Amino acid sequence: MENNPEKESLRNLLLEKRDNTSFDLMKIASEKIQKRLNKIYAFKNAKKIGAYYPIGSEIFTQDIIQELLSQGKEVFLPKVIGEKMEFRKIVDFSSLEHGSFDIMEPKEDCPVENNLDVIIVPTVGISPKGVRLGYGHGFYDKFLAENKTTTISITLEKQIVKNIPKSDHDILIDWIVTEDKMLQTQR
Repeated sequence: MENNPEKESLRNLLLEKRDNTSFDLMKIASEKIQKRLNKIYAFKNAKKIGAYYPIGSEIFTQDIIQELLSQGKEVFLPKVIGEKMEFRKIVDFSSLEHGSFDIMEPKEDCPVENNLDVIIVPTVGISPKGVRLGYGHGFYDKFLAENKTTTISITLEKQIVKNIPKSDHDILIDWIVTEDKMLQTQR
């Protein structure tokens, strides 16, 4: 866990903002995001795609995952093992079980594959430059530091923040997709 007080208060503020979004709004936003994702070349052409199963007020990814599986794409979800995170292949939602932090994770017998074409990254907040605010555990930053891939942050428009303090270990995200737009981050 990092203890940057500025990031911590921003995280709490943004989580509160996101948690206050109604279910119906989240559903509509998630559908719009799903449509926009398919317009990103790196996503549409990807064979091996990392995604996540949503918790709390995260963008609903179930339909995105389902669509990818029905298109015959290979889909991988993260599993936390100690201090690290790895991606494992799922064939459908029955490949999942409750894991760390009560998140749905791939079961033990799902094959590990960390060399992915693109990864959809859960996001609490993000700046237009691609500085992402996660939950502060650093799992994604650690993983992305070791495994280079195209990253897409999916988030609500209201979670985009002009400035997020960047730590040395923060990995910049390549794309941001919201219910209103998709943008490639400016480096």
